[in-house]
Amino acid sequence: MRRTSFARWQCSIARTMDLLGDQWTLLVLREAFNGVRRFDRFQAELGIARNTLTERLDRLTGAGLLARVRYQDRPARYEYPLTTMGQDFFPVLAAIIRWGDHWLADPEGPPRLLRHHDCGTATTATVNCADCGGPMTAERVTMEPGPGLIS
Repeated sequence: MRRTSFARWQCSIARTMDLLGDQWTLLVLREAFNGVRRFDRFQAELGIARNTLTERLDRLTGAGLLARVRYQDRPARYEYPLTTMGQDFFPVLAAIIRWGDHWLADPEGPPRLLRHHDCGTATTATVNCADCGGPMTAERVTMEPGPGLIS
């Protein structure tokens, strides 16, 4: 079955989902944020098929979220560290974790905690206005056409 591409849609959500919107890609990124860099370790942590992992790593390196760095010549082996663009995705992942912990976690609590290094507190993500610092919620935000929308 052929997948519909959203890459050219005039919508940042659609374009992001075109790149990241399958069940494995965010889990590969989760492992990268947990310090995983090598193919075999990604595979072991996720239990993912080699061909699927190869495809996801190729997609993430091609898009610029991960780099492909050779660490061994014979045979050729590579590490996949996060790039600056990949590191910039962390707040999105943290927001997904917060939502999942709130709505889908087991009664015992969340499976992992995010500990903030600056204050030492286990915390959750919030989304605030970059200008005034106020919370960005569905009730306080309106989506409107931007300069990149071509009619």
